[in-house]
Amino acid sequence: FPCQPFSIIGQMKGMDDTRGTLFFDIARIIKEKKPKAFILENVKQLVGHDGGKTLKVIVQSLTDIGYHVQYSVLNALDYGLPQKRERVVIVGHREPIMFTFPTPEKPYISLNKILEQEVDDKYFASDYIREKRKKKHKSSYYPSIWHENKSGNICSYPYSCALRSGASHNYLLVNGERRLTPREMFRLQGFPDWYEIKVSDAQAKKQAGNAVPVNM
Repeated sequence: FPCQPFSIIGQMKGMDDTRGTLFFDIARIIKEKKPKAFILENVKQLVGHDGGKTLKVIVQSLTDIGYHVQYSVLNALDYGLPQKRERVVIVGHREPIMFTFPTPEKPYISLNKILEQEVDDKYFASDYIREKRKKKHKSSYYPSIWHENKSGNICSYPYSCALRSGASHNYLLVNGERRLTPREMFRLQGFPDWYEIKVSDAQAKKQAGNAVPVNM
């Protein structure tokens, strides 16, 4: 369900944001459709939002409609993907079953297996941006993905920071030079290459940024 009301970028408005109250529509649909199980995902900030009260309301609401509910914070890095994406995953079952969240599987794969070898010039940042960032930062990793936060601080890692649907155009740069392609973004989310991307680059960025990592 919409993560913006509970994210740092969204100023953590929570249930005061109309997108936050969409959760109750989700609970209503679950109550009406009565699925055997469901999975909900949101940003990890949901756990501590309003001192934990928001998550408590969510869990209680799902319990009240007849589900056994568990939740845990998972990180895509722990499931083989080179993306630091920490999310709270909420799982509900109608019947009481022995359910445990999967333990971390393996080290994340190298960016070399994610990045495309030949990339269109349109994905490269301007000379001005590239030179400006390389004056401010020297990476210890290659390949790496550079991340610039809202304060203008730059860091780089041998993995990607979390993809965001509404991030600025140059939020993440491969080796400080170019933006991720749609295929690379979907690979970071665990989508196989046979998955067809039939939308514009802008829409693909939104879809990838809102997706749940397949491996996780």
